Amino acid sequence: MNGWRTFLRSRRLWMQGLLLLFTASVIGVLWLTNALLTERFTETTRNRAEVRAALYGASLVSELQRNSIVPQLLARDPELISALNTGDFSLSSQRLLSYLEESGAAGLMLFDRDGRVVAATNRERLGENHKNTLHFLSAVRNNVTMFSLEEAETGGFRFFYSRRVEQGGALLGVIAVEAALGAIERSWVGTQDAVIVLDSEERIILSTEPRWRGLDERAALATQSVPSAIERALRMTQDWTVLPPDAYVAGEAVLRRELRVPFQGWKLVTFTTYANVRERVNGVLALEIMGFAILLAGGFWVSSRKSANRVVLFQRESAELRELNQRLQREMAERQKAEENLQVAEQTLAQSSKLAVLGEMSASVSHELNQPLAAMKTYLAGARLLLERKRPDEALASFHRIDDLIDRMGAITRQLKSYARKGSEAFAPMDVRAAVSSALAMMEPQLKTRKVKITRTLPSTPVMTTGDRLRLEQVIVNLLRNALDATKDEADPAIDIVLAAGETIRLTVRDNGHGIENLEALFEPFYTTKQPGDGVGLGLAISSGIVSELGGRLTARNSSLGGAVFEVELPAGARQIEAAE
Repeated sequence: MNGWRTFLRSRRLWMQGLLLLFTASVIGVLWLTNALLTERFTETTRNRAEVRAALYGASLVSELQRNSIVPQLLARDPELISALNTGDFSLSSQRLLSYLEESGAAGLMLFDRDGRVVAATNRERLGENHKNTLHFLSAVRNNVTMFSLEEAETGGFRFFYSRRVEQGGALLGVIAVEAALGAIERSWVGTQDAVIVLDSEERIILSTEPRWRGLDERAALATQSVPSAIERALRMTQDWTVLPPDAYVAGEAVLRRELRVPFQGWKLVTFTTYANVRERVNGVLALEIMGFAILLAGGFWVSSRKSANRVVLFQRESAELRELNQRLQREMAERQKAEENLQVAEQTLAQSSKLAVLGEMSASVSHELNQPLAAMKTYLAGARLLLERKRPDEALASFHRIDDLIDRMGAITRQLKSYARKGSEAFAPMDVRAAVSSALAMMEPQLKTRKVKITRTLPSTPVMTTGDRLRLEQVIVNLLRNALDATKDEADPAIDIVLAAGETIRLTVRDNGHGIENLEALFEPFYTTKQPGDGVGLGLAISSGIVSELGGRLTARNSSLGGAVFEVELPAGARQIEAAE
């Protein structure tokens, strides 16, 4: 036996060493694959980012060049020159609108020699004075088309091309074209890059991030939550499929590419995420890991086959273990029998306690029987009226409902009868939605006699809990009856029933009545605000006890909008619960 144990120990050590060697090989292969593929895919991403940056720059320059030609053409327009000479600008704005669509500009404005807007594609700007603006002054002082960059009142920047309008060397006015660079900026938002354009003063004038405009690049990146050194180290430990990043945008490592724009000393900067690199590298690594897992599983299968051949050698030792196990089972059976005897004694003691409160339960059952009796009275009156009107089919439906109410009364009396017997039945899984529907069906006669707006909000999927459905229906009927009584003096009575499911189940019954006067005494037995003969004050006390036995709780409060709100909170999910004592 000792020799066999020595053989098993040495074999186990040999297997452990082989497993460690296999694990080290796997780690080495994965690390090498990650390093090579990361460098390769990162270079591909960098090249593609440079190509996209070149396209962004080309579209920007193309738009600027297209808008720079428009002032030169409009400065020679005979109708605009004639309007500046005669002072009649009634058709000038329409003339500018005809050019707007063809030019693709954001807006066109015509100024007189004093800087006043006399014509514009945006008629709200008519009459404005721009004599101190950069685009007006630069055009007046030069004989060529001038570009100006100005900060907008609403944030961001506006881009103008302006040129003086003259005749015979005399200044008549200025024509200004606002370049539609905002459209290009918006087109960049849908790409996979964050793009910014900086002017010669290193100020961001175009950006896919609106809050970056007007800042320099460092200040713009600082507006985002850049991770601390510890967070950065943890991120690099978790995601080791990227090279050291160029910058961080929104806390994420990015690749930075810079391109010089051949205009006014501008430059374009793009930030590209490493998400594509991570996905591609992780995909290859996942395939490698899967292959190693299959190889390892094959090795374990071969090892298990060898172990199966040695099972026969352990059978003799197993016989002794079986004999010991049988001895333990006999001792456990004797202990279990003693525990059962103790449980019988405890049940006998509990039965005495049940009989002591049987009188109190009789009052509760009497209160609960009043509800179906009232409903039966209403159905019988309706059936009598239907029979008098020769409508026996509808009267038969009322008799069916009366039969259901009789079954319900029998179930209520059976609860009292079972309370006097030893033992208890286990709760069963149930759908709370079905209990709500059954309670509404039982209250249908009372609801038909009054004009009450009932709003029912139930989930589309089953809301399961474990308990006694009949007793839960009693609680819901009590709450609905109280809501009807509370709204009887309202002009537009309304009752809302809301069932929500999450970690717990919450059933809310809300009315627009007069509210609750005394919340502290609300659930005490025989407390009522109704007139004598309308109630004995046991409904809420019984309901609170039923909900407690179901493992939940019943609460009440006054709504800020008026009325009372009752909430039944129950544990969610089907489970096994012993009946509460």
